[in-house]
Formats: sequence, structure tokens, C-alpha cells
Amino acid sequence: MQQSLIKLYKKDLNAVKKELKSYHNEAAIWRIDKSISNCAGNLALHLVGNLNHFIGAVLGDTGYIRQRDLEFSQKNVSVSEMIKLLDETENIIEKTLSKLTDEDLQKEYRRNPFEDYMNTEYFLLHLKSHLSYHLGQINYHRRLLD
Repeated sequence: MQQSLIKLYKKDLNAVKKELKSYHNEAAIWRIDKSISNCAGNLALHLVGNLNHFIGAVLGDTGYIRQRDLEFSQKNVSVSEMIKLLDETENIIEKTLSKLTDEDLQKEYRRNPFEDYMNTEYFLLHLKSHLSYHLGQINYHRRLLD
């Protein structure tokens, strides 16, 4: 399961990088318009923060400190810097997931005490779905606003 998850995360993170590189006008990654309130740049920063927190810090004990507000308020990060952040995130995911055992995947995973039971494997699949969802938003943003 771990190797399949690594492969799927890499595939989508590489697709995010490809989307960001595909903008004709780099400044367009920060555009919002009408009901499109999240731009591609902030969605990419959000994915970096989300994955580094839940996979890197929580499961991999990397010490990453998430600043979620900045994921949506920070602007004008260059595409090359975001690619670097996505590359680092991809490496953290691979390192962390490679160390997990089948037993680790079956352990209970709770983000807060009021949440329903889930195991780590389920939560990793949830995070992968979250990544795919935002990848689709980035693709749509590029096609509409670039």
C-alpha cells in the first residue's frame, strides 16, 4: 500500500507542477475573478502546507510548523519557488510513507477528539483525494483565467 500511495501522490504533485508551469503569464496564478476565490498559487501553497503538516509533521515527525492562514493570504511566490516547495513536499511524503509499516497504516488516526474513528491508511487516502480535488481546481483556474 505504501508504494502505491507514494506513486499516486507523486503523480498528482507532478501534475500540480505541470499546471503551474503551463501558465502563459506567471502573474495569472494569483488572479481571482467573480466566484473564483482561490487562485492557483494559494491552492498550491495550501497543498504544500496540508501535506507537510499531516504527512510530514504528524506521521514523519519532521518538525514542520503549519501556518495555514499564510497558505491563503501569501501572494507573489514565484512558480520556481513553488516547484521547489512541491519537490520538497514530494520527498517528505516518500521518506515518511516508506517508513510506515502495515501495522502503522492500521493505527487509529484522529485530528481531533470529536472526529469519527479512522485509521492512518484511510486518512492517507483522504489526503490523496484532497490533493486531487485541488489539482482539478488549479487546472480549471488555469484554463479560465490565464
